[in-house]
Amino acid sequence: MANYQTLLYYCYTTIAEAEQFAADHLKFCKSLNLTGRIIVAGEGLNGTVSGIAESCRAYMDAVKADSRFNTLEFKIDEVDEPSFVKMHVRYKSEIVHSGLRNPHIINPQQQTGKHLEPAEFMAMKDDEDVIILDVRSDYEHSVGRFKNAVTLDIENFRDFPSKINELAQFKDKKILTYCTGGIKCEKASALLLHEGFENVYQLHGGIIKYGKEAGGKDFDGKCYVFDNRLTVDVNQVNPTIISTCFNCGATTDKMINCANPECNEHFTQCQACGWQMDGCCSDACQTHPRKRVYDGTGYYVKVPQPVGKLKLTELSAE
Repeated sequence: MANYQTLLYYCYTTIAEAEQFAADHLKFCKSLNLTGRIIVAGEGLNGTVSGIAESCRAYMDAVKADSRFNTLEFKIDEVDEPSFVKMHVRYKSEIVHSGLRNPHIINPQQQTGKHLEPAEFMAMKDDEDVIILDVRSDYEHSVGRFKNAVTLDIENFRDFPSKINELAQFKDKKILTYCTGGIKCEKASALLLHEGFENVYQLHGGIIKYGKEAGGKDFDGKCYVFDNRLTVDVNQVNPTIISTCFNCGATTDKMINCANPECNEHFTQCQACGWQMDGCCSDACQTHPRKRVYDGTGYYVKVPQPVGKLKLTELSAE
């Protein structure tokens, strides 16, 4: 039996004095001995927290008792150990960085695509007039995605708006958007509607909820998550592995962060190459003086990369 839980959630809602809320919320989380990462903005709350079941229950009860978060849904995973090392609560301008900060154009509290429950999404996804659109970053969909999904070559969600023109060919289709937990789809679907797409939908609760309620059918590979698990299983119906080792090309679903903190690249790497490369993506990173000790997991407490400094892989390519 798992000893801990990990909670994934978000809520678009107005938070007055959000910076002070973030400071108070950090103290509250620490009082419950939780670990995790939470982003607070004037537009809402986005977080993943982990701890013993009693602490997680107390946290959920307290958050749901606040009327501002009455639409918030927690997705709960049973885990063997906490999914984070530390507890961070940070105030930012957005709860998911999109660059879409004009509330008169994009406001998930006012307009988004139609929410589809997992069973509804599964029933619609194979229709001829449907396009399944993955709005996540390339490193996320490289390790797992729905069969026949349209994916975008983006490093971060903030690049999504620049790809709208590539999607114009699908304006006469029903667009079913999806992401990890649903938060990116709120803004992605709102932007699509603003740009003239008429039939826009989104998978409510994202891939995680789909796995729990629909068995994850036809989701190939694993789902990338933003904690020390890095990826989680979703499909209990017809699972498969779609990713390959960055270094040798062998089939693998293991995703890691490069052991060089100035690179910290997300990539898939098989167990053999992991030990051979010391958890690095390249020879340059393997010999870097700041290389972290590789313990087989490929997860590290994040070390910020110096501003304006190119990754070692980019330097070596010049």
